[in-house]
Amino acid sequence: MTTSMHKPAPARRQRGAVLYIALIMLVLLALIGLVAMQVASMQERMAANYNAMNMAFQRVEGLVRNVECNLEDLENRRSHSCVDRISAISISYRCDDGHDTGVWVSQQSLSSAPAISVRKIDECVVGESIIAMGVGPMGETSPIVMYQISGYDTDFENAAGAPAPTTAAAVDTVFKL
Repeated sequence: MTTSMHKPAPARRQRGAVLYIALIMLVLLALIGLVAMQVASMQERMAANYNAMNMAFQRVEGLVRNVECNLEDLENRRSHSCVDRISAISISYRCDDGHDTGVWVSQQSLSSAPAISVRKIDECVVGESIIAMGVGPMGETSPIVMYQISGYDTDFENAAGAPAPTTAAAVDTVFKL
């Protein structure tokens, strides 16, 4: 009885090239993952900044519109209820007070918000044209009242328990009655 035994084939010499390639690919995938996480983090911060700026702008816009509503009531032009009744609006009546909105805004701070500056400027405007000074179609004149309203507010209300404000916005407008 003859048994034939198979001899195992001689072991080929393995060089491990696949291992090196796989490790390089894993390192590249890890780097791509890190870059993707950084990009996502940057986009999240940009979205948060955009949201904060939008909230600050909406708050200051609402503040200015509320002051306009209160000025209409003050001038007895319209009788309606404003969102927030402003009991004392400090109005400057001087044309030559040197008011510069940019300087005024730079003097504000996140902790001083909301802030409002109101100037009556109808007597500061020179000239009487049909468009500018309120001459009606029949030739009768109606008194024109103009205010410059500057507002400053932040993304969050300065109140106990509220998040700290991070962003501010300012609006400067001329309101004509």
